[in-house]
Amino acid sequence: METFNDVISADRFVLVDFFATWCGPCKAMHPVLEQLKAQLGDRLRIIKVDVDKHQQTAAQYNVQAVPTLALFRSGQLLWRQSGALPLNQLQAVVESYL
Repeated sequence: METFNDVISADRFVLVDFFATWCGPCKAMHPVLEQLKAQLGDRLRIIKVDVDKHQQTAAQYNVQAVPTLALFRSGQLLWRQSGALPLNQLQAVVESYL
């Protein structure tokens, strides 16, 4: 079974969505992330981390608000931002690193 560290340490871009099931803006991000994945395909892996179920991981990355999006490659944090983003803005940020 893959661990969080295994996933973000891979030599590929990984967008992590730190979310909570009770969070309205987090729910609004779900279709945005699906559209982003459809547009970028294999160039980007997207994973979701429930901050209530994985409190230690959320604390390790100092996630204090949800949603928080973080882009990793080879274990390095390249970008992060809290709050929901529209597709065009999120895509522009992610593509600037790809």
